[in-house]
Amino acid sequence: MAAPSGRSGRGLWAALVPAALLCLAARAAEESSAAEFDVRPGGEVHSFSRSLEDRTCTFTYSAQGGTNEQWQMNVGISEDNQLFSCSIWRPQGKSYLFFTQFKAEVKGAKIEYAMAYSQAAVGGQSDIPLKQEEFEVTETTVAHREGKFRFELSKLVIAARTPREEL
Repeated sequence: MAAPSGRSGRGLWAALVPAALLCLAARAAEESSAAEFDVRPGGEVHSFSRSLEDRTCTFTYSAQGGTNEQWQMNVGISEDNQLFSCSIWRPQGKSYLFFTQFKAEVKGAKIEYAMAYSQAAVGGQSDIPLKQEEFEVTETTVAHREGKFRFELSKLVIAARTPREEL
């Protein structure tokens, strides 16, 4: 589910809970992996993946304009092995590429929180989230919404829960 919005204090609380969940997953990470990769323009579909244990995060995209941009992907698993986090972003903050499509897919866990941003926080700037209608979240993916996405992407954040195995 994407970060909810509301007019009451309950809406604010509902927005803070997923963010706290993501922070806990990142801070309590027993195991994490970070990697840099190039986001390449040219209109072709490209993918980049990182795995930890039996969980994987894959970022698939197509972009136009400019030259290659250096991006990062971090994946982590919480100490209790229940939360899986995946963050994909451009460390310089704002991407100058025009994304014609994007999808981040998680395998081995179900998404509890996801947010996409047109600008990532850097140098005193804040994250700027995409409008809710620009992307959609399912149990395993975060993807652009055809006809609504405005071609700007600089960051994706996902927190997913690993299904408990019953004995």
